[in-house]
Parts: sequence; structure tokens; C-alpha cells
Amino acid sequence: MKLSSYKILLVVVLLSFISCKKADKSESKSILNAKNEIEYANSLAIYKYEGFSIVKVINPWPNAEKDFTYILKEKNSAIPDSLKKYNTIQVPLQSIVVTSTTIVPYLEMLGVENRLAGFPHTDYISSKKTRKLIDNGTVKNVGQNEKLNIEQLIEMNPELIVTFGIDNNNPMIDNLAKSGLKVCIQADWMEQSPLGKAEWIKLYGALFGKEKEAKTQFDAIIKNYKEALDLVSTKKPTATVLYGSMYQDQWYVAKANSWVAQFLKDSKVNYLWSDTEGTGSIGLSFEKVLEKAKTAQYWIATGPYKTVAELEKINPHYSQFDAFKTKQVYTFEGKIGATGGTIYYESAPSRPDLVLKDYIKIFHADLLPNYTFTFAQKLN
Repeated sequence: MKLSSYKILLVVVLLSFISCKKADKSESKSILNAKNEIEYANSLAIYKYEGFSIVKVINPWPNAEKDFTYILKEKNSAIPDSLKKYNTIQVPLQSIVVTSTTIVPYLEMLGVENRLAGFPHTDYISSKKTRKLIDNGTVKNVGQNEKLNIEQLIEMNPELIVTFGIDNNNPMIDNLAKSGLKVCIQADWMEQSPLGKAEWIKLYGALFGKEKEAKTQFDAIIKNYKEALDLVSTKKPTATVLYGSMYQDQWYVAKANSWVAQFLKDSKVNYLWSDTEGTGSIGLSFEKVLEKAKTAQYWIATGPYKTVAELEKINPHYSQFDAFKTKQVYTFEGKIGATGGTIYYESAPSRPDLVLKDYIKIFHADLLPNYTFTFAQKLN
């Protein structure tokens, strides 16, 4: 009788174990089959459920060895046991520390900039709205990106620190986590699609319970971007364009699949390095660039230049380019914030529609006769 009872108990336990395994597999399958809220971004996925969301950050830096998964849990909600192995973030957030200026516009667009508690090297922030929060002490300076002040952060105890890594060796991120601070890795800088980069507003919508507002903002950007594309839909890409400037002994030009090159393609011009495959940029000698781009009609220079004379003072050889001679030189980096930050670096990723309009205004001015540049400036 005892043996029979033991066998029955063993069968029950085994059946329960099998049932749990099936439930886990079913649960995982359900999560994998859920609708991804992200359409354009390649490094971000968001799956929305009743009471929680799953956020996946994919390929957070070049040649990343792992992805990151976060569970955004709403108050008084429960999450499945199979998800408890991932980092859980209580939402909506009431305080946050971020380490990239590109995030600041998203917070302002969602009306949650007053929940920003800290930022490394606050002089980099140019937004007048957030600078007021810095000036009155609401937003603290928390060190440098590579050397965040961990003691200060522990004392501040923000609900979340959103940061980024550049490779598989990130001791600062590891130290933040070891200190008991909640950390979320973001990868908007890895996006090469203009709309993909801007879609990261949805992450902050999810973190602050502003999903609807984030969607509304992003949908408006998509609409504006597509309207700009329609303006040049019948144009032939005939104008030739040079991009970049010398940095030390190299001239870095944007590769064909880069964020910059996509704007040039969408604005219907003949970008001279559109056949150089890859993302990011490639370093070339001045001679190589001059050989290929001497007769380029336009030059998009990198750097905070104001005049062609200033450009020539930096490097007298620049005067050999036809675009220099005809004064068709522009920069997107000339507008500087009150404390030295570059406005383009901060705000352009979140407003690709305005970046594209700037490019169209440069190359096809007749299509936007009443439009004023947002970021671009013609060198005097």
C-alpha cells in the first residue's frame, strides 16, 4: 500500500513537472508571438502586455556579444515567472539619470523633463528648457560618461540610469549594477535609419507611462518625413555632394549605409561616396578626397565653422574645391548652446523630418521657399 502511494505521488510530481515545462514553453511562445510595437528601429523591440512590457535592446554596440531584456512592471501588477530572471523596472518612473544628450529631447517631447535627476557633464545640454532645470539645481552634474560619480548616484538613488556602451568591455556599467543601481542600456546611436533613430522616443514613452504621447509624436514625425520625401519624389539626383572635413591627418566621409548618407539619398542628390558600403565613416587622405570631389557642387562640412575664411584658415588646401570657390559650403554643427553643446548632436536624432527639410532646402531651395533652416547654416 505504501509502495503504491509512493508510485502515485511520483506520477503526480512528474506530471506536474511536465505540465510546468509545457506552461513555460507556451508562455515563451506567447511572448515571442506578441506584436512588436517598434516598426523602424533595428536595435529596439517593445512588447506590450496587461500590466507590464518587455523591452529588448538588440546589438547595443558593434559586435555585441549579448542583447539586453528588461521588464517594465506597472504598480500592483504581476509578471510571469519565466520573466523574473530579467531586470525589472518599476514604471512609470519618477526619476531618471541619462548619459546622452540625444535623450533630452525625448523627455521634453513627452513633458517629463522635470523627472531628469542627473546628467554627466551638464554643459553638453543645450536645450533652454532643461538648462533652466540645471541652473536651478534640479538636474545634478554626475561626472563624466566614463567616470560617473557612483557615490553621488547612490546618494541620489534615481529609479533608473539609462546609459550606453561602446564595446564588450564596460566596467562603468558593471560598477553601477554592482552598486545596486538600476541600469538600462540604450542603443539609439546604433540606428542608421533616420526614422529608426527617432523611434526610440517609444522607449521613454514606455518608461514614463506615456506610450500614447510617444506614438502621437512619432507618427507626426513620420508624416512630416514622408511629406518631405514627396517634395523631391520627381527630382533626379544630379547635384554632386562632398561630405566631411579633415580631422588630424584623415578626412572622414560617411559610408553608404550610414545615418548621414540616408539623408543625402532621401534628399535626392548624388553623394560621391554612395558606393562605399557599410555604416559609420571611412578615413581617407586629403589627396583621395580632392581627386574624387574637387568638382563637387556642394560641400557639407563637419565642424562649427561660420565662414569660408575660417575654413580656409584651418586648412588652406580647402580652397581647391569648387564648392569652396562658389561658396556652396554648409555645416549642421555651427549652432552652439549657451554652455558649448552642439545643438545638432542633441536634437537632430529626434527630429529627422527637420534634418531632411534642411537638406532639401540646401539642394532644392525652390521646393521650400518659406522654410528656415533648423540646423544647417551656409558659411558666409
